[in-house]
Amino acid sequence: MLKKHKARRNTGHKASTNRRIFSGMAVVAVMTLVVKLMAAAKELVIADYFGTGEMVDAFLFAYLLPAFAINVLSGSFSAAMMPTYIRTRDNQGEQAANSLFSSLMLIGVLFLLVAAGLLAAFAPTILSLLGSGFSEQTMLLTQTLFYWLLPVLVLTGIGQLLATIINAGERFATVALAPALTPICTVIALITLADEWGIFALAGGAVLGAGLELLVLIIAAVRKNIPVLPRWHGMTEELRTVIGQYTPMIAGAFLMSGTGLVDQSMAAMLEPGSVATLNYANKVVAMILSIGSMALGTAVLPHFSRLVGNEDWAGLRHTFKTYARLIVFISIPATALLFLFSQPIIQLLFERGAFTAADTQLVSQVQAYYLLQLPFYMLGILGVRLISAMTKNTVLMKISALNLVVNIIGNYVLVQYYGVAGIALSTALVYILSCAMICLYLFKHNVKGKV
Repeated sequence: MLKKHKARRNTGHKASTNRRIFSGMAVVAVMTLVVKLMAAAKELVIADYFGTGEMVDAFLFAYLLPAFAINVLSGSFSAAMMPTYIRTRDNQGEQAANSLFSSLMLIGVLFLLVAAGLLAAFAPTILSLLGSGFSEQTMLLTQTLFYWLLPVLVLTGIGQLLATIINAGERFATVALAPALTPICTVIALITLADEWGIFALAGGAVLGAGLELLVLIIAAVRKNIPVLPRWHGMTEELRTVIGQYTPMIAGAFLMSGTGLVDQSMAAMLEPGSVATLNYANKVVAMILSIGSMALGTAVLPHFSRLVGNEDWAGLRHTFKTYARLIVFISIPATALLFLFSQPIIQLLFERGAFTAADTQLVSQVQAYYLLQLPFYMLGILGVRLISAMTKNTVLMKISALNLVVNIIGNYVLVQYYGVAGIALSTALVYILSCAMICLYLFKHNVKGKV
């Protein structure tokens, strides 16, 4: 009788956890969809104003380094911080958790400021190396746009740290919706300033949007009694744990984000407009992945962290398998459908103004190859969040290193046969391999009864 009662309680606990995750996913998915629709509107306006010209190449390349630094520094910090923050909050209380976050905020802000200073000093050299295929005029425009965009690194980086802690309290709506401000500001800037400022209207809108996003997150954090001012509270055991996990995470993020740098750099070596082509081709795919991965990753990480902290391995296995099956069931048919209709999608979205029918044909081919990554990317995100919750981030660093090598080789080989579309195909192959390695690692731990 006692066993039956315990079994019913465990079943109810698993169902409750899955319902909470699904509820969080639904909130994040809806809000992220709104954000991505705003971003799509922004891309339509950009395509109408600039097409796939060299000015768009310059802007995208200028944004590459700030985006890379944000992903490496703040993205890694967030993933390393949340499991320890949640365990500290659950075991020692809100005050201890807030003290940990204040110290981490101080470290994070210092890292962002140092990174911004180093990029400001070395950007001309780095951009010249990465954009070796650009003309002198395009490279000068790229460098100027970079300095316009550099504040985004600090503003967005601090915002991501605050967003992580707000999400740790399972309050997802504000964090998911705040990024809508950037595309809104960008569209307004284009409509009002493009005739006078040209491509610099894009940069101005991006900086203004990042500033407003940070302001919204600060207000949300203050309302939830989360400290927003960095303050040092001493080197605690919890802080050492986060820093210990941050080291492999930052290395892994550096290597994985390096694939984007490699892709853009190799596209810049091809005919003019290739960087813009790659960017437009990835828009629909990135929107789908952002909605799916943001909803899934944001919702499951707090629960995975709590289950690992409680050593509830059965609950962890149940949750992981439930959402893995859901991903496979939804993503494979969706991928096949989108692949078949790649050209009509691009034609409907972009073919107007400076964006020609020839652009549509090339961009749709590149998009079709990008689409192949969808099921594997989503499964990989689920696995990455579980590995992060287990504080086994060294594993992710090793996988990222192999991904970068495969991406470089794949790009070099496939560009010879498929041109810029070969870069998209190489990206898909990287995520297929990455998903296989993550699943293999988790399977081995499953055999040991830990996952």
